[in-house]
Amino acid sequence: MIETTVIGSYPIQPDREGIMKNYFNQKESNWKKCIEKAVNDLLKAGIDIISDGQTRDPFIQLFARKLEGCRIRARAEIIDEIKFNDPITLEDQKYVKSIIPANKKLKGIITGPYTLTKSCVNLHYDDEERASFDFAHALKEEALHLQKYVDMVDIDEPFFSISYPEYGKELIQIIAKKLSIPVALHVCGDVSGIIPELVEMPVDILCHEFKAHPKLFDAFGDHSFPQYLCIGSVRSDSDQIESVNEIVSHIKKAIDLFGDKVIQISPDCGQRSLTREIAYKKLENLVKAMEVVNG
Repeated sequence: MIETTVIGSYPIQPDREGIMKNYFNQKESNWKKCIEKAVNDLLKAGIDIISDGQTRDPFIQLFARKLEGCRIRARAEIIDEIKFNDPITLEDQKYVKSIIPANKKLKGIITGPYTLTKSCVNLHYDDEERASFDFAHALKEEALHLQKYVDMVDIDEPFFSISYPEYGKELIQIIAKKLSIPVALHVCGDVSGIIPELVEMPVDILCHEFKAHPKLFDAFGDHSFPQYLCIGSVRSDSDQIESVNEIVSHIKKAIDLFGDKVIQISPDCGQRSLTREIAYKKLENLVKAMEVVNG
């Protein structure tokens, strides 16, 4: 059976005014309410493999805020050697695991080391490669903590589609090598130019934007690869809600081309830029379409 999942973010907006008041009054903000809203929407829509919704922070700030050597000002900045201090998303994942039904799976999401390097203002390192490898070693520690509570880890590397580094595979290998659970790599955008590199990645699942970039069907069809596929089947950059029939046709095309390599379907990318109502409806139709296909 093909499972439905999400890539990461879900559009639940935290009460930032309340968070600020709590901060100045030295009170802890209740992030669990935000997480609950995201998780409840995913469960209500019927998603099989859920995330915590990444409601706490955008995906760069989420990790840069807690890694040693980074700070947040107008942007995330690297000001010293990057090191792992304490788990970053673990408590959120543990909480989600405690409130979801036993038949649902949980995905832990890690922003990739190269994407963090390219997104942070570098005020310390002489070159991007050293920064990327230090990020990778720090994120490896996060992944090792997460694997005790999640069913899979998803490494999110959108910058690979913009400027792929020759050491990209090594970065992913550092994070994935010692994990005992499935590892997915999500690269959004048009990845047709780096498919030879992607199919060499030491991961179990490749996740890409097959809806926004349908030419990826032919591009991947020209290669053999050991990984399974997560097929992006509704767009994350458009408010247009795909019909169930449209999604069914998209999924069937993937199955016709890749057969049992297709094990998951998802939105193309995180849904942070959509409204909550539109994001939910897209997920709901995604689940309905998968029910048709699974029979």
